[in-house]
Amino acid sequence: MSRHRLAPILLVSTALSACAAPATDDPPSHLAAALESSAVAVVDLGRDHVSGDVWHHSLTLRIGEEPNALLRLHRVVREKAPWVPARTSAAAILMHGDFSSFASNFAPVLADPAAAEGMAVDLARRGIDVWGIDRRWAVAPQDADLSDFGGMDLEQELDDIDAALAVVRAIRAANGGSARPHLVGFSRGGFLAYAYAARDGQRPAGQRTIRGLVPLDVWAAIPPEDTDARAWFCEGAAFEYQLVADGVVDSENSFLIAVGELALGDPEGPSPFFDGMSNREAMMAVAGQTYQVFAVNPYYHLAAPFLDESGAVTGLRESSETDIARWFAEATPHQSMIEAADVDAVWCGDGSGPAVDLSRIRVPLFYLGAAGGFGDHGLYTTTLVSSADVTTQVIRRFGPEGAFEDFGHGDLLFASDAAALAWQPLAQWLATH
Repeated sequence: MSRHRLAPILLVSTALSACAAPATDDPPSHLAAALESSAVAVVDLGRDHVSGDVWHHSLTLRIGEEPNALLRLHRVVREKAPWVPARTSAAAILMHGDFSSFASNFAPVLADPAAAEGMAVDLARRGIDVWGIDRRWAVAPQDADLSDFGGMDLEQELDDIDAALAVVRAIRAANGGSARPHLVGFSRGGFLAYAYAARDGQRPAGQRTIRGLVPLDVWAAIPPEDTDARAWFCEGAAFEYQLVADGVVDSENSFLIAVGELALGDPEGPSPFFDGMSNREAMMAVAGQTYQVFAVNPYYHLAAPFLDESGAVTGLRESSETDIARWFAEATPHQSMIEAADVDAVWCGDGSGPAVDLSRIRVPLFYLGAAGGFGDHGLYTTTLVSSADVTTQVIRRFGPEGAFEDFGHGDLLFASDAAALAWQPLAQWLATH
C-alpha cells in the first residue's frame, strides 16, 4: 500500500489554508469548499492507495478544546481521478465496536486471500461510497492525556456523530452525491447507530441526516426472556458507574493486546493469563468462548471454535487464527469507561442510564446477525422500532444444538466466506434502499 501524505491543513471556521503538495495529490477545490462549509478544524488529511481504483482517504477533525477532542473520518471509495470518487449506488458510514478502530474492524490486512481486503474495500468494489468514524478514544495514543475521558459519554458520542455526518454530507454534496448516507454499526457501534437513529427520528423530516440503519450483530434492548443477561448488564453498569465516580475513566485494553501479541509472537509459549494453556490456546479460548467474560448469552463467542469432547477449543472454524490474533493485538490502548456504563445501563433497562426511544426510528432497517454472537437475541430490538421496512438475517451453520460452535460475532468481519455470506447481502440492501 503506497502512502501519499499531504501537508497538514488547518481549517478554522471559514478560513482554509493548505501547504503546497504534488498536483496529483492536491485535493480539488470542491473538497476544500466542502470542508470550509462544515466549519471544523481539519488537522490532518491523507490519501492511501488500496488496489486498483480503490483509495482510502482519511481526515482527522478537531471538534473541541479538550486533549482528545479528535475524530478520524475514513472514506474508502473507487476513484475516477485523484480525490474524485466514481459514481456510487449508495453511501454508508461504518462505526466500529469495542477495543477496535475503523481499520481493525473494517479494513484489516487479512491472512486469508479469500477475504484479503475487509468489509470496507469489498463494499467499495461493489459500488458503495464507504465512510467510517473513529471515536475519540480510538484516536487517543498510548500516552494520551486522559483528563477528558470522563466526558466521553453516550450524549457526547451522539453529538460527535452529528459533527461527522455534517462533514460527510458536505463532501458528498460537493461530489454530486446524495446527502444522506446509511448508518452501519458493528457490535457496540451498532448500538450507537440505533441510539443516533432514535435521536435523528425526533427531528422534522427535512432535517434528518440518515437514510437507513444497519446494526451488525447487536441489540439495543434485551429480550424479556433473557433475564440472566439483563442481570449481568445491570450489575456491570452499576460497577462501571462506580469506577467512574472513583476516577477510573479508562477501560483500557492491555489484556487483549497482550493475548493477541503473544499468540502471534510466541504461540506455543506458556500463557501468563491461563494456567496450563499456551498463548495460542489462550487466544482461542478468549475468542471461542467469550461468554465466560461477556455474558450476552450462554454461548456467545467472537469467533466460531472447534471444540473437543471435553469442550476445549482446538481451533477456529470460520476465521483464521492470525486474523483474530491481529484483531486483539491491534486493539486501541484506551476506551471510555463512561461509554461502557451508559450503554450497559440502557441494556439493563432499569432507568439508570440515558433514554433511547427506539419507537422514534422510522428509517429502513437491516439487522444482520451471527448465530454464535448476539444472533437471534438481536431480533427483539427490531420489533420496537417504527420503521415500515425491516429486514433481518442471521447467519448460521447449525441448529440450536450447535450454538457453541456456530458463526461468531467477529466472523462477520473476518470469516473466509464473509464476503458471500454477509458483505454481499449488505451491499445489496444498501444499494436498494
